[in-house]
Amino acid sequence: MKNLYFLLLALLAFSCSSKDSAPELPRIAIAGLAIESSTFSPALTEEAAFKARRDSAVFSFYPFLAEDSIDRKRATWIPTLRAHALPGGTVTREAYESLVNETLDRLKANLPYDGLFFDIHGAMSVVGLDDPEGDFIVRVREVVGFETLISTSMDLHGNVSPRLAENSDLITCYRMAPHEDALDSKKRAVENLLDRLESGKGKPAFKAWIPVPILLPGEKTSTRIEPGKGLYAKIPALTEKEGVIDAAIWMGYPWADEPRNHGVVMVTGDDEAEVKAAAEYLAKSYWDVRNEFEFVAPVATLDESLAMALKSDKKPFMISDMGDNPTAGGAGDVTWTLNEILKRPEFKSPTGPSVIYASIPGPDLVEKAMAAGVGNQVTGMAGAMVDNRFAPPLELTGTVEAILEGDIDAVVEVVVKVGSVHVIVTQKRKPYHNESDFTNLGLDPRNTNIVLVKIGYLVPELYDMRGDWIMALTPGGVDQDLERLGYKRINRPMFPLDQEMETPDLSARIIPASGQLK
Repeated sequence: MKNLYFLLLALLAFSCSSKDSAPELPRIAIAGLAIESSTFSPALTEEAAFKARRDSAVFSFYPFLAEDSIDRKRATWIPTLRAHALPGGTVTREAYESLVNETLDRLKANLPYDGLFFDIHGAMSVVGLDDPEGDFIVRVREVVGFETLISTSMDLHGNVSPRLAENSDLITCYRMAPHEDALDSKKRAVENLLDRLESGKGKPAFKAWIPVPILLPGEKTSTRIEPGKGLYAKIPALTEKEGVIDAAIWMGYPWADEPRNHGVVMVTGDDEAEVKAAAEYLAKSYWDVRNEFEFVAPVATLDESLAMALKSDKKPFMISDMGDNPTAGGAGDVTWTLNEILKRPEFKSPTGPSVIYASIPGPDLVEKAMAAGVGNQVTGMAGAMVDNRFAPPLELTGTVEAILEGDIDAVVEVVVKVGSVHVIVTQKRKPYHNESDFTNLGLDPRNTNIVLVKIGYLVPELYDMRGDWIMALTPGGVDQDLERLGYKRINRPMFPLDQEMETPDLSARIIPASGQLK
């Protein structure tokens, strides 16, 4: 009996000691700001344009961190502020400071942290400030310190400055354009961070950074086609090498005139030779195919595009109105293309070839259409409230075909038929990505002759719906004709602006670990 008593005591002591020795979960914060900002657009982005989530609401951005997920259980998560905005113009300094300072205050409230998931885009421009993401991460470091591991997740159209590279311990970006792997990439950034914390390995020993002087639009670097497809396909095998954690290629953002805007390759890991070799291999591979990049679809002037569409028997014949693409940073309200369409005799009659134009902001016309009601005539102004450089605001007169209120973004939309053109007019700018965006308005894009969308390369659902497709070279803040943008501040020489430039130095630069220069 006495032996049994001591056995029970021993088991109890072992149980208590096991519980006491169980490792504590790492404390990981989440923060980030994301937007693409065109400095070639007259638009300014205010704080109200950012969709901000705070505290536990931040988890809604990340399905892989759902409450019952494995990764959620691997750490104690402290979400702070994560905000994103539809691409647009330069962010006001007031908006930037407000969002950054709120983030810093929220981080200060829950110190200390073992890690931080830094979720950014990488192409934010701010009035009077170069390299906002670099500035942001430096200010984050001032709060969390250099013992905290920061894992940065980015869009491949972002920009990686040396100070962003230095202050990021782990870094990665998307490998697909269109960005069908966005959530996979964010999950990879999180799991790389968790792995380094759980293993005790901490910061990678080496970070290789190589600037590649290429600046091309996403419409030429899509991974749907070569050479982008093959270039990004080289990455996974490199990340499987012993001593390599991750490898990434950034194309950069061509519609901002800043010195940091150019291609970048970055590789992280613990084996210096493997990290440098992988980075130099990817940089050389990128440079070697620079002359092979071309538009992901045929490209023509608007007149040529419309002529092709009118001759085609395929429905819908999609035309990308590229120059004012709001998903790339355009103001979204340039009226030049719509004005050209409405001038053409083919579309003057209600029985002419059916056209959907998506879309143009026009709060004046929306208000008047709502007052007139479906089925009635309306006259009102639309477009060019922000960007009137290429055409003035349009006065549209037509029949109200549909009114849609209260969608997820609280954007009121109306359809006004002018001749044979169904013009979607919105209370504020809105991109059209899904078939339901049209069918919710009573439109049938699959049986429409011509669908014009303010977009560049078609997102997957529109791509799958197309009968045929061409990208029109139209004017706007994200003009695809880079030559006429008028760069003044990017580093030169830069391909393709400087076609005859010499081969650049593509050797790896080893970036110091965060805090090493302090």
